[in-house]
Amino acid sequence: MKLFDVYPLFDINIVKGKGCHVWDEKGTEYLDLYGGHAVISIGHSHPHYVDMISKQVAQLGFYSNSVINKLQQQLAERLGKVCGYDDYFLFLINSGAEANENALKLASFYNGRKRIISFGKSFHGRTSLAVEATNNPKIIAPINANGHVTYLPLNDIAAMQAELKKGDVCAAIIEGIQGVGGIHIPTDEFMHALRKACTENDTVLIADEIQSGYGRSGKFFAHQYSGIKADIITVAKGIGNGFPMAGVIISPKFTPVYGQLGTTFGGNHLACTAALAVLDVIEQEHLIENAAKVGSYLLTELKKFPQIKEVRGRGLMIGLEFENPIKELRAQLLQEEHVFTGTSGTNVLRLLPPLCLSMEEADTFLHRFRKVLE
Repeated sequence: MKLFDVYPLFDINIVKGKGCHVWDEKGTEYLDLYGGHAVISIGHSHPHYVDMISKQVAQLGFYSNSVINKLQQQLAERLGKVCGYDDYFLFLINSGAEANENALKLASFYNGRKRIISFGKSFHGRTSLAVEATNNPKIIAPINANGHVTYLPLNDIAAMQAELKKGDVCAAIIEGIQGVGGIHIPTDEFMHALRKACTENDTVLIADEIQSGYGRSGKFFAHQYSGIKADIITVAKGIGNGFPMAGVIISPKFTPVYGQLGTTFGGNHLACTAALAVLDVIEQEHLIENAAKVGSYLLTELKKFPQIKEVRGRGLMIGLEFENPIKELRAQLLQEEHVFTGTSGTNVLRLLPPLCLSMEEADTFLHRFRKVLE
């Protein structure tokens, strides 16, 4: 049997990581400015994280439902306090796509509607809805089983209000900062109008914080810059620092019912331990504050580069748009300057480093980036 080849891979075999650095089998060191697609939140091989996971693995033969439930309760309490939604519920699953699937399902149970509103260049997981994110005509957006999706321009208040007034919209789902779609940010005015329209029309507002959450933007959730509260928040990526895990944070206006949602591996003891270790490090090392500080510095410095058409982002979630395709630029950064980055479409270079990126490492990147642009 062969692998179903849908992911292009670099011919680099990474064997070790520490903080914001990784090493290949030849001993070459790389600066990681992509963090495994934003999953590495506290840095590679953080000692506290490794220690907690190792201790939990050693007890694999001794876990029970009561142990798992206790870990889940601990995580729910800790996460609620740090993210500002301590009166909400938490449902644990395994991936971002699964988080959005459950969020949409819960919204449909709540108001009995089927239609979903999303916004241009958004991405909410390949099994729920993927919208115009890749600019690749070969990728077709699947339609969620809950009903059909209406795609609206981001930040178009009039268009959004007109659709919600029709009274048949189950949920509006929006990213705090668009990731795959190229690091576009909803305006505060739009977020306030969306919140108001959802409330007036009994439509569930879902904040997709799968990539932009967990401190990456310089706040715990990117939508918190606008000062609004969502009815449901979906999280994944950085929640487990690379360990497969996700969650749905659910308003108390929803009533849990036995059998309403389900998962096989969600909230297992290893996943919960990973998530608790991540919260420990985020709090103890002030990583959200660091993301805000270092991210602000990077954004300021990158805007001085005349070769970049536009610099977008918040915190350590940054998109650099160029006039021309950046495939060769990215390859040059990797092969000559040993810096991992990401892309969005053909013209946007994405930076999603671990939240522990230091000012010195930021300067190292700026120096190497300048070399390939000159």
